[in-house]
Amino acid sequence: MYDILIVGAGPAGLTAAIYARRAGKSVLVLEKDTFGGQVTFSPKLENYPGFEAISGNELAQKMLEQAMSLGADIDMDTVLEVKDGEVKAIVGENATYEAKSVIIAAGARHRRLGLPNEEKLIGNGISFCAVCDGAFYKDQHVAVIGGGNTALVEIVLLAEVCKKVTVVQNLAFLTGESKMIDAVKAKDNIEIIYNTVVKEYLGSDSLTGLKLHNDATGEESDLFVDGAFLAIGTEPENKPYEAVSKLNNWGYIVSDESCQTGTPGIFVAGDCRTKAYRQVATAVSDGATAALTACRYLDK
Repeated sequence: MYDILIVGAGPAGLTAAIYARRAGKSVLVLEKDTFGGQVTFSPKLENYPGFEAISGNELAQKMLEQAMSLGADIDMDTVLEVKDGEVKAIVGENATYEAKSVIIAAGARHRRLGLPNEEKLIGNGISFCAVCDGAFYKDQHVAVIGGGNTALVEIVLLAEVCKKVTVVQNLAFLTGESKMIDAVKAKDNIEIIYNTVVKEYLGSDSLTGLKLHNDATGEESDLFVDGAFLAIGTEPENKPYEAVSKLNNWGYIVSDESCQTGTPGIFVAGDCRTKAYRQVATAVSDGATAALTACRYLDK
């Protein structure tokens, strides 16, 4: 029996563990995949306070070590369901856990296209973050899939270091803010291909190009590039928590600024909840808020 069980060992979950342990609560953190979450895929962070530059993996390791040094228990398991009650039951693949309260900090992952060989090519020609990986493609030709605000930021950053950036957009127009669209169109090394989707990744062990399909003309073509950046948003994996929290139309957990869900004793933090910005700094803020709110709930 734990006071607080935290699902997810990313920045939000680990911060929650640190705050909860400092408040004297017993804590278990469950992680299904990678300690540190998505931040571990960032080789260099330059916007996290206190560090001029630090790798995401190093920052996550520091957070993990701090939580463990304070006495938080850490375990690997995939949560399948959370059952409400005076005592919460957290059903995992390996065991069922009991806690007086739960903080869901399950994060969100970058959307994929769902094409064959995609997972194998991530890190071998397919990337998600221009700030993280753009320098690897200096003076090379890359593609960006997507046309919203997230994609437009990536495109402009990549255009500063790459020889050419080809934008593959499935609509007849870009969907981001006009100011960002103007910034993209002002660059002479950016080409935009409209009404087009990626049908196939070329290359077996590393990406060599994309097979494209133009929905307007039906034409198919091959685009040979050195790398491709997927910028089609993120998606949460919140289905295990839908019985104890309300999800919006995009699958994010609806919560207020105190990180409460609609279920007493169930709290949420980080990228898996509804919020304006998904950054490491905002995840850490959520983790602290959720832990403090959970402690207040337990102390009633």
